[in-house]
Amino acid sequence: MTRLSRREALALLAAGATVPGALRAEPQIFRGPPSLHARILSGELPPVGHRLPMIPRVIRLEGEESAPGRYGGRLRMLIGGARDIRHVPVMSYSRLVGYDRNFIIQPDILERFHVANERIFTFRLRRGHRWSDGSPLTAEDFRFAWEDIALHPEMSRSGPPAEMRAAGDPPRFEVLDDLTVRYSWDSPNPAFLSRLAAPVPPRLVLPAAYLRQFHADYQTPEELKRHVIAERVDDWVALMQKMSRQNRPENPALPTLEAWMPMTVPPADQFVFDRNPYFHRVDHTGQQLPYVDRLELNVSSSDLIPAKTGAGDSDLQMLGLDFADYTYLKQAEKRFPIRLDLWKRIQGSRMVLVPNLNCRDLPWRDAMRDLRFRRALSLGVDRHEINMVVFFGLAAEGANTVLPESPFFRPELATLWATHDPDQANRLLDEAGFAREGRGLRRLSDGRPMQLIVETTGESSLQTDLLQLIDGHWREIGIQLIPRVSQRDLFRSRVMAGQVVMAAWEGLDNGIPNADTPPTAFAPVSDDQIQWPLWSVHHLSGGTAGEAPDLPAAQELLALYKEWQSSAEVFRREDVWRRILELWGEQVFTIGTVNQTLQPVVRRADLRNMPQKALYGYDPTAYLGIYMPDTFWLENEPREGTA
Repeated sequence: MTRLSRREALALLAAGATVPGALRAEPQIFRGPPSLHARILSGELPPVGHRLPMIPRVIRLEGEESAPGRYGGRLRMLIGGARDIRHVPVMSYSRLVGYDRNFIIQPDILERFHVANERIFTFRLRRGHRWSDGSPLTAEDFRFAWEDIALHPEMSRSGPPAEMRAAGDPPRFEVLDDLTVRYSWDSPNPAFLSRLAAPVPPRLVLPAAYLRQFHADYQTPEELKRHVIAERVDDWVALMQKMSRQNRPENPALPTLEAWMPMTVPPADQFVFDRNPYFHRVDHTGQQLPYVDRLELNVSSSDLIPAKTGAGDSDLQMLGLDFADYTYLKQAEKRFPIRLDLWKRIQGSRMVLVPNLNCRDLPWRDAMRDLRFRRALSLGVDRHEINMVVFFGLAAEGANTVLPESPFFRPELATLWATHDPDQANRLLDEAGFAREGRGLRRLSDGRPMQLIVETTGESSLQTDLLQLIDGHWREIGIQLIPRVSQRDLFRSRVMAGQVVMAAWEGLDNGIPNADTPPTAFAPVSDDQIQWPLWSVHHLSGGTAGEAPDLPAAQELLALYKEWQSSAEVFRREDVWRRILELWGEQVFTIGTVNQTLQPVVRRADLRNMPQKALYGYDPTAYLGIYMPDTFWLENEPREGTA
């Protein structure tokens, strides 16, 4: 048997290997994956103790559904297109701070943080933390992201992003030492930590050592021109934007802090993500995470994802599945080694109908702005039929509002203007002056029949089914619903241009808010809101674009949002939330259908540390993010050195 040198033996021990001889008994604090042994022995990688921060984040895996795992294997997933690789950094969920399963914000990349009066945020990094290429993570990476990107007149022509402003002002940024930075505002910014814990957080930190080569302040014009030509972009700004995208992992050379790093340049039919050898988390026994070596995302037609999942072609699948696939997937459990769980979706409503209060069709806009009309439309929806026909009675019928898991849930708001009452709906429409002859359609103010075109992106057959049902409901109150499908990008531009009168969309992303959750979805302040796109643009642009809200209720919601932003005390933010939800419920700015619906989640049968029951959504759960996929492991995966 070949005798190992002491250096080689220590390297293998540090990586988690078993070594013959006296060294076997030496205590080791940390262990790493066997898949990295060869790279350690070749000198390409240091031992695990030198790859981890001095104080890594320790994840305790104890309880009925979690335990320390074993290394190895791959997780296959199906995606509907190359753009869906953007879900990997969302689900990997490595953040400066992040939510735990109780939705309490914890330091993650940061070793610790301190907040003073919701104005001064001091962040301390973990000593020895490294990017995936082995370069140190330091305060310089924060300075570069702020001064050389966010404040650079060419990189950010409109100045720092709105999400980094408090009362309209950007923060003062300070580097206190190599591992400590501070952001401070004159006004409270209670949303700051929540935004950092979001599925797509603000870019506070970038790998400066890598990105300087694409920046005009650090690179020669000749070299920049060479990079611009090689990457087929127009100028160095576009070059920097392309090479620095963290939320679209299309550049394998870009160092990351996530659990898995991209290895594939698009276009491709398969996208591979390998483990990050410098990932900063360990389990409580000292094993460096993640357990699984590799993610493989295979591009498929969206329509085929349920069938392929049921045929065992995916080891972990939620995206591309819906409740309509439940029966087929449940039967597939008997044929393939997969397991199907149902998680509760956290949306305020599974589907909502959204009136565009800024649409250019004046008679329809007048109707949409009439509170009686919005309430009548909501009362005209038979949610019980929707629940029984589409969701087998397993959903909750009600408005687009918060769920029982939120401290602000009130049963009376969940059903406010959200029961089926066609008689009251007809009375409200009569009162609003929308005439009707017999059982025919009502008329707009210009005499046109009320044939209401509801636009959708056509990406969900569920929306199509629901719209067909609602058309039947609304016929009882003299309104015809006509669905129209638009491609997503065209749909967005049509909304902004005022060409969409009403849209079918998903409800509130976050139906489980607490006092520290920004009430962004309830006021005209975000660019993804369909009900008041011009009012939102006005807010985001600081009044230079769009239109100021001229509806009193919308003005009040905007004022309440600003009051929440300026509240340093938790009890004041709680009070604002309650007033917002009451006003939102009374005004029916979106028409909810059902919520608390169930999301199929399919996994390989031997995938461990995944909860059987959980909450599912984009924000704040980041799909799987708060459940830490880096702790998932495969029980029956062949280990290194075995058959």
